[in-house]
Amino acid sequence: MYLVLTALLALQVSNAVLEKFIFIDQSLQHAITIAGGSNERTFEGIKKKVEEQGNREFDVSVLKKAEQAQKLTVDITSYMDKLREELIQYTGGVDKKDGSYIGAKDYDKVMALMLGPEGQKNGKAYELEKKLNEYVDAMSKLDTGLNIEKIAKPATAYKEFRENEDQKNKDFAQLNFDQTPLVAALAVMSQIKSEAVRAETTVIERLAAKIGADQIKFDKIMAVVSPESKYIAAGTKYIATMFLAASASKVTPRMSKDGSPVKVENGIGQIEFTANAGQAEYDAAGNAKKSWNGSISISTPRGDTTLTVKTEYVVVKPVVKVESGAISALYLNCGNELNITIPALGTLYDPSFAGENAEVIKGAKKGLVTVVPSRGPAFITVSSTGYSEKLQFKVKAVPLPAVRIYSGGKEVNQKDGYPAPGPRSLQVKAEVTDESFKNNLPKDARFRVTEWVVTLARGKRAIGEQKFSGPEANISNLAAQAQSGDRLVIEVKEVKRMNFKDQTESVNGLGTQIFTIPIQ
Repeated sequence: MYLVLTALLALQVSNAVLEKFIFIDQSLQHAITIAGGSNERTFEGIKKKVEEQGNREFDVSVLKKAEQAQKLTVDITSYMDKLREELIQYTGGVDKKDGSYIGAKDYDKVMALMLGPEGQKNGKAYELEKKLNEYVDAMSKLDTGLNIEKIAKPATAYKEFRENEDQKNKDFAQLNFDQTPLVAALAVMSQIKSEAVRAETTVIERLAAKIGADQIKFDKIMAVVSPESKYIAAGTKYIATMFLAASASKVTPRMSKDGSPVKVENGIGQIEFTANAGQAEYDAAGNAKKSWNGSISISTPRGDTTLTVKTEYVVVKPVVKVESGAISALYLNCGNELNITIPALGTLYDPSFAGENAEVIKGAKKGLVTVVPSRGPAFITVSSTGYSEKLQFKVKAVPLPAVRIYSGGKEVNQKDGYPAPGPRSLQVKAEVTDESFKNNLPKDARFRVTEWVVTLARGKRAIGEQKFSGPEANISNLAAQAQSGDRLVIEVKEVKRMNFKDQTESVNGLGTQIFTIPIQ
């Protein structure tokens, strides 16, 4: 519009041109009236909505800014209306007969009033420039992000005039009112006024959009069930709470746990961490009270809003359950099979094991281990999902076997003996007498006599001798020499045990065992 006015000013000021200025002025005045009415309705709408929403503090603060914007605009437009009337009167006023401007073509008086004496720049236009700049600054400060375009601009602000030798050096007052007849000056005044009203429209509409904007619109509703526990023992009660939860699809909350970010999906935070007692001590019942702090932050027109929550929970000390046939103690150098479980961890139980004074061999199923103590006490550390516990076991020696002599499938009677020539074959066996050890560790309860000697004795003399390294012995040669009154002396010198790995070791503690069989 300003460019249109400037183009008209460049023409010879004929009555036709003057009429065009009058028409433009009237059109602008009409547009200002319409825009002002629209702004007033928007303002009234703000007031009504604030009341409907209960005069909340934030909404009231927005209303006050809207009132301030309205007052600033009334002040600047009233000033301009008075200046307009002053300009009309200064140039001769209005013809009472036809209502026309007496000084319609007069530009000398316009320049005198608006620009002032040449070179002094103290005319009314300079005062108007100052007030317009103050108006724009005040309006821009009413809300963050507002940047109202400057209204009182010099020629250099227009790209059309920057290279124009006749225009580029003109300030706001000169550009608008130098060599400008009254009707054109009035049209310019109306254009400037319309820009002020448009600035009010920008501010009022922006503020109107903020009423109720800090309210979170919960538009997604879901049913939620929160059980006390997901795992329920048979015969016990299942307890849960069921309620409606709502979220806002247009709000992207930021969540944290103890200051660390939390993954958020569809407005719902996913909390997952490994529970540990940490510095807290377990009480007599094996419970440690803990808590975590959560926060949910959302952005609103008044800034970020953060809601906090503190959630308490109880860390239950897992009970390590050990199942074994020899639970009271482990057998030295034997494959003690244990089933170590932590029932409280349920399906999360995925253990690893470490041994001290013992080799630990992990089994095919979770919790199954074979422990081979090298000395006592033996320690086993079981770890799973962040929890670990060190278990201590007593270690005891393997029960000594009983050495027995057989002949013909029957145990030899050392008291009654055999009639001459005596037995022709003997079997020597190292037998397990501890039934618990035999039943629980059968692969470790395998004993064998590996060195023994049979001597035929007569009085103080040895008639013959045979050595054996296995359990079976053919003593026919000795029997052929035997007489009534002789005796067979059996010395068992070495017994060995085969363990679950099919490895053998000497059995200590038996010593040399001697058996005597009389020949009748």
